[in-house]
Amino acid sequence: MPSYLVVHPRDQRRDDVLIEDPHLTLRFDAGWAVLEDANGVCLAIPSGQGARIERVDVQEPAPQEE
Repeated sequence: MPSYLVVHPRDQRRDDVLIEDPHLTLRFDAGWAVLEDANGVCLAIPSGQGARIERVDVQEPAPQEE
């Protein structure tokens, strides 16, 4: 299940946000990063804001041998 980490430039003094929702998709449209689900847009960030969005893949731990 991918999660998305939104990292704001330090000079904006905003908290970074980890978004963990398996139903969200990320797309880019006319200078905007848009996170949306089946009901529509949940979050839109303009490219000029300088924020960075990173996909975070959570992996299941490998089974350990006995």
